[in-house]
Amino acid sequence: MMTMLPEFMGELFKEVDGKNDSHDVSIYSLSTCMWCKKCKNYLKDRNVKYKYIDLDSLSPNQKSEILEYLREKYKPDRIAYPFLVCDDKFVVGYDPNKYEEIMK
Repeated sequence: MMTMLPEFMGELFKEVDGKNDSHDVSIYSLSTCMWCKKCKNYLKDRNVKYKYIDLDSLSPNQKSEILEYLREKYKPDRIAYPFLVCDDKFVVGYDPNKYEEIMK
């Protein structure tokens, strides 16, 4: 069974425009997380178009649904922030070298 994006999620993403739009990039982050800010700045500095959701701004139910979705779809060893998804690949935590690798 294909893991479906929870329906409400599409409306929650905030879009950040950029000229580099060759990949579908999403960030699952926390508004207070320093590493999440660095991740967003990394993408902004490279003019990458991306969308993000700050999970700490959601209801507990929405947050747990999204976390369940991430666990089922990507099967990470752990969930940490930022959780960056580029097309069908993901990076857990702030790691510019890995970002560069998956966005080639």
